[in-house]
Amino acid sequence: MTDYALLARQLDALLDTRDWLTNSAQACAFIMQQVPELNWAGFYLQRQPEVLSLGPFQGQPACHPIPFSKGVCGAAARTRETQRVDDVHAIPDHIACDAASQAELVIPIVVNDRLWGVLDLDSPSRGRFSADDQAGLEALVKVFIERSDLA
Repeated sequence: MTDYALLARQLDALLDTRDWLTNSAQACAFIMQQVPELNWAGFYLQRQPEVLSLGPFQGQPACHPIPFSKGVCGAAARTRETQRVDDVHAIPDHIACDAASQAELVIPIVVNDRLWGVLDLDSPSRGRFSADDQAGLEALVKVFIERSDLA
């Protein structure tokens, strides 16, 4: 079981700058290294209305852009609610960037009631993300928000 409280303390110490770009790159690398069974970890940013643009990530090349109307990332952006999907192949509008991905967790990043982007995590293991994983990774996103200048 992953010790997310420890990971939150470690991430807080790692993100020693207010620069969102550096922090997002560091956060992706840290999550990819510390959270088991991931094949992709990255940020999609809202740079234009109703569209997510690829940001820093770890893993294979990714899909870009992603409209709010499509896929798990789009749903998280549209609803501003975390999306936890046990089987991405059961989602009719899933955007398959990596055929190895089986499960996905997407956490919206909202600052001052404005969507900044989402953290997208993919796993090659179906059913990979539990409620505990969701809560722990949402806590890591809170650390990222607190340590970065996203306004």
